[in-house]
Order: sequence, then structure tokens, then C-alpha cells
Amino acid sequence: MIERLKQKLNDFYIVRNYKNIYKYVKPFWVRALAAILVTFPVGMMDSVIAWTLRPYMDVVMIEKNLESSWYVPILIIGFSLMQSALNYSATYLNSWVGFKISSDIKADLFKKLIHYEATFFDRNTSGTVVFKFHNDVDTACNGLLNNMKLFTTRVFSSVSLIGVLIINSWKLSIVAIIVLLAALYPLTTLRKKITDIMSKTVSSGAGIITFFSEAFNGNRIVASYNLYDYLARKFDEALKVVFTLGMKMVQRTGILSPMMHFIISIGIAAVIWMGSYLIFINDLTPGGFVSFITALLLLYQPIKSIGNDYNAMQMSMMAMERVFDLLKEEPKIQSAPDAVKINGVKKGIKYQNVCFEYVEKRPILSGINLDIKIGETVAFVGNSGGGKTTMVNLLPRFYEPKSGKILIDGIDVQKIELDSLREQIAIVFQDNFLFDGTIRENIVLGNSAAKKKQIDLAVKSACLDEFIASLDKGLDTQIGERGVLLSGGQKQRVAIARAFLKNAPIVILDEATSALDNKSEAVVQQAINNLMKDRTVLIIAHRLSTVRNADKIVVVDHGKIVEMGNHSELIQKKGTYYALYNSGLSTIS
Repeated sequence: MIERLKQKLNDFYIVRNYKNIYKYVKPFWVRALAAILVTFPVGMMDSVIAWTLRPYMDVVMIEKNLESSWYVPILIIGFSLMQSALNYSATYLNSWVGFKISSDIKADLFKKLIHYEATFFDRNTSGTVVFKFHNDVDTACNGLLNNMKLFTTRVFSSVSLIGVLIINSWKLSIVAIIVLLAALYPLTTLRKKITDIMSKTVSSGAGIITFFSEAFNGNRIVASYNLYDYLARKFDEALKVVFTLGMKMVQRTGILSPMMHFIISIGIAAVIWMGSYLIFINDLTPGGFVSFITALLLLYQPIKSIGNDYNAMQMSMMAMERVFDLLKEEPKIQSAPDAVKINGVKKGIKYQNVCFEYVEKRPILSGINLDIKIGETVAFVGNSGGGKTTMVNLLPRFYEPKSGKILIDGIDVQKIELDSLREQIAIVFQDNFLFDGTIRENIVLGNSAAKKKQIDLAVKSACLDEFIASLDKGLDTQIGERGVLLSGGQKQRVAIARAFLKNAPIVILDEATSALDNKSEAVVQQAINNLMKDRTVLIIAHRLSTVRNADKIVVVDHGKIVEMGNHSELIQKKGTYYALYNSGLSTIS
């Protein structure tokens, strides 16, 4: 019996997760408590209004005496005014606490999001992220607090109204309470019926957001390929799925309110029939009967419409559950408990029998062994999909190897504090991400404490100084979301300036010039050459001019190192590199 009771209590989400919820309520518990306490009189005042009708109706209707009851209408107006004021206070306090809790949860989720490993972003769309980390929080917090206010108000209203019913007639009260329980019973079985539909609704809702995100970020592709009809058709199909799920929800829950309405109507009819009999036998006064009916209607009214609110309530509870599940998750890639900090690279980098796979039993890298000495420039070449980018991405721990080790100065990178590890590495990607804001704000991300002289040196070293001088606002020029107001070459040079300012001993160049025209490439290449000086450089090669000057060229094919050496050595071998070289520059990708 006790275990069954525990299971029933565990079915209530708030009971099951009260510790998680309390963590966010605690800083504002005074206002949260005040919001709940205010609902006590709000709910109980319904019963006061119903109760005052008994003496009023008996005096006016039976005794025909108006003088002794003149104050009752004024009393009702006064109570209603007080109830309205308290109701506003409860709404304000609930909203204040709700916004604060929502903001705190979103802040924690955002911190969680930005620390997730690359595989998380590989698995999830932008729509899913927005839905889970933003929309779910609003749904959960707004629903929880609104339902909390509604719940506490209804509980105290119901208890006080049931008290009025019993005081007026305990016999009629038995009928009324039995009908009330019968009307509420269908709610106990509804959650299981709609859980699967709600989960699918969440997934389809995230898909809709993804469409808007792709339309925004891919607007040029949409225009250049005339994808208007194609995307509109796919969006219509997604909307049809949402519509179908919505109608399934209506099919399973739409009958709830009409059923409750019918059951309650039977109860009201039974009370009127029985009440008439009790008045006839002088067991109940007409005033008591009016008071009873008023209290009964006030008690039943929210029950009749509860089916309409139940879906929203369940949606908010499930959203809160998803939110706290996210908060419980820990990034798979993080600092080990015994991690050490490093300051610079003294000896070099070593790959020891490294294996990796994105999908189980589909290896991308197999048995990689490689020594990179400090100050060396190492270029990785090979056909697309061979694994060269993956090799480099394992160094800053964007991904973890399935087996083997990567060492810096003899220390496994998994034993180095994550922030300390990444502090030693500057990366220039093929498509560098720039944040909405100014050029200066994007450059100083490499070193937020940089002085003007350092910034100016980074700008000059990145061959960005002439471009900056041509702008009216210079470094304080706004560049738009993702740097949309800059050309490809300009964005690359901003990223290089950022890397200069970071001044890390290891530099990774991920096909940094592959997307540029010849003129832009020449300028960016000069900036890259400046960046490479006195650093250990790992290049995912595209242009052969960079490869020729590398101290070591690593040829990667089907996840294995098939050749290694400098340009002259590999040409003489007449192997894979020689074949790539002779097939043209574009094949080294």
C-alpha cells in the first residue's frame, strides 16, 4: 500500500523533481511564497460570496425584510474588489518569479550548451537546440507558475466552497462530491494516452524552427537555385505533420470537457431535484438552497473547462522534465578530475596508435602514429573524406579517439585541463564564424585583455590594416550576423588577426584559403605566413604552395597514414602524393 502511494506521488512531476525546482525558486522564495499565500484569500472569497446569499435570500425572500440586509450587496462588491486586487497581486508576483526562474534556467542551459562536444551539434539541428534550450524553458516556467497559481487558488476555493455546501446541507453535499469525483476520474488515465503524441509534437515543432533557421542562413542558396517552391513544399509537408498530430491530440482529449460538462449537469440536476424535496420537507431553507447552488456552480465551473487546460498543463510538465534532463546531462568531453595545466609547448606533439569512428564499426582513423616536433610545419593532404581533418580535430579534443593517445610534451591531452589545452591552440577555419558586433569585438576574442598596441600589431600582421583604414569607423565597424557585411577574404583576415592576438604556440589552419579567389588568397596567404612564424603549425592542405614549404607532409588515405616526408622526398617515391601532385592542385583537398 505504501509503495503504491509512493508511486502515485512520483507520478506528479513536481513531487518527483522538487529538489531541482527548489534550487531555482530558493533565491526568490519570499516572493514565491507571497504569490502562493495571496491565492488563499482569492480562492476562499468565492465561498464568502456564496455564503452571504443564505441570510440575504432568507431575509428578503421569506421575511420580506429589505432593511436588515441592505449591507449584503455592498459586502459582496467589497469582497469582489478585494479579490480582484489580490488576484492582480498574485499574477504580478507569479510573473516576476517566473521570469527570474526562466532567466536563471536559460543561463544555466546556455552555459551547458556552449560546453557541449562537437558530436552534440552533429546530432542536433538548430531548431532542436532552440526548442529544447529556449522554447521549452518558457513553456515549462510559464505553465508551471500559471498552473501553480491556478492550483492553489482552486484548492482553497474548492475546500471553502465544499465547506459552504456541507454547512448548508450535508445530504446534498454527498451527491455533489460524488459527481465531482466522477467528473475528475478521466484525468487519471489521460496522461498515458497523450505522452507519445506530445513527444512527436515537440520533434515536429523543432523541425518547423529548423526550416526558418535554414531559410535565414541559406537565403543566397535559396535565391541562386530558385528553391522557393521546393522549400515551400517541404514546409507545407512539415505543417501537415504538425496538423495531424494536433488533430490526434484533439481526438484523444477533446471529449474530456464535454464529458465533464455532461457529468456535472447530471449532478446539478440531481441536486436541484433533491434540494426541492428537502425544501418541501423543511429540511433546507430557500436561502440555504440558493447559497448551496451558488457554491456548487462556483465549484463545478472550473471543472467543466479543465479538459481545455489539461493539454497545456501536461505540455508544461513534460517541457520541465526535458529541461531538467538537459541540466542533469554532463558534456562527454571535459577536464579529468586530476587534469593538469600546461603553459606552452616545450617538446612537441605525438599521436600514438590513434583510432577514431563517428559511427560505431565504421572507422575513420586506424592506427595513426605521428611525431610533430616543436616549431615544425606539418601539412596533411589526401582525398576528401580520408580523415585528415579528423586527425587535427582530435588535438583540441573536439572529439575523443576510440583508442590510442595524443600527447603534448608527453602528457595525454585527456589529462590536460581542457581550457589550458585549448589555450595553447589557435585555429583558422575554412569558413570562420564571426559574431554579430564590431571588427574589434571579434578580434579581441583572442585576448580580451589586449592593449591597443597588441591589437594594432595583430591587424597589421593579418594584412588587415589597409582595409581597416578605409572604413569610417575603423575597428568599430559593425559586421552583421556571421560577418555578412565582409567579403570572404576579409573574414579570413579578421580570424587570422584573432589568432595572432591569442598568440598560441600551436596553430591549426583548416583549408584557410580554399574558398577564396586568387587575389584574396594572395593577401590571406601572406597573413598566414606571418601567423606561422615561430609556431608549431598543422595545415589541412589545399593549395600546393603551402604544402611545398612544409617541413613534413602527411598523406592520409582511408584513415591511415600512407606516406610521410617533405615535398622532394615524396615526389621521388612516386607514390600516393606523387599521384595527387600529377593529377592537379584541385585534388589535394
